[in-house]
Amino acid sequence: MRQLKLAVLISGSGTNLQALIDACANPDYPAKISLVISNKENASGLGRAKEVGIQTLVIRHTDFNKRDEFDKSLTDALESAKVELICLAGFMRILGPVFVNHWHDRLVNIHPSLLPAFKGLHTHKRALEAGVRIAGCTVHYVRTEVDVGPIVAQAAVPIMPDDTEHRLAERVLQQEHQLYPFAVELIARGQARVDGARVQITGTEPSGIAALISPQVTKAE
Repeated sequence: MRQLKLAVLISGSGTNLQALIDACANPDYPAKISLVISNKENASGLGRAKEVGIQTLVIRHTDFNKRDEFDKSLTDALESAKVELICLAGFMRILGPVFVNHWHDRLVNIHPSLLPAFKGLHTHKRALEAGVRIAGCTVHYVRTEVDVGPIVAQAAVPIMPDDTEHRLAERVLQQEHQLYPFAVELIARGQARVDGARVQITGTEPSGIAALISPQVTKAE
C-alpha cells in the first residue's frame, strides 16, 4: 500500500503529533511521517519523534532577518524530504503567502474551534463568554488568511454548565487527537478533495466517524 509522506510542524509538546504517530503505527494507515520540524529547539514534541525514529529538524525563526527567508528554509527542507502533505500541529508561526501558495492544497492545520467561529487565539475563553452550546475543532486546508480554508473535518464538543476554559480545552483536545488522524486518512486515501472553497468527501469513510460526529460527553479529570 502506498503511504502519503507527511511532515509535521510543531512548536511545543506535540500531542497532536503523537496522535499522528500513533495512527501511522498501524500498517493499514495510508500515510507515514517522514519529517518533524520545530522552530524551537526545546520543543518537547521533538522527543516524541526521535523516540520512534522519525527524522527531526530545528529551523529557528530567530536565525532569519525576514519571514520569507525562514519560510524558504522550511520549503527547502520539506522538498528535500519529498513531503507530500504538511500538517501544522501547534506550530506557533504565521507562514507567509509565498510559502502557503507554494504548498497550496498540501498544507493542513487543526484549530480548536468550529470554524468559521472563533478564529485566532483564546478560542475556549471566547466560546464560553459568547455562551455557545457547542464547541469543537476543525481540520482545514491553509490559506493566506489565518484560520481560513476549505474544511476537511470537524468534531463537536458540547459545553457543560460548569465548564471552565481549562476543562473545555482538555475535552476539545481529546477530540483533536481523534480528528487529525481521521482527516489525514481521508486525504491520503483520496477521499477528501478540494473543490473551490469546499472539500468534497467521497467513498466509504474510515471507521470512527460516528464517534467524531457524536463524541462522548465526559468531564476532564
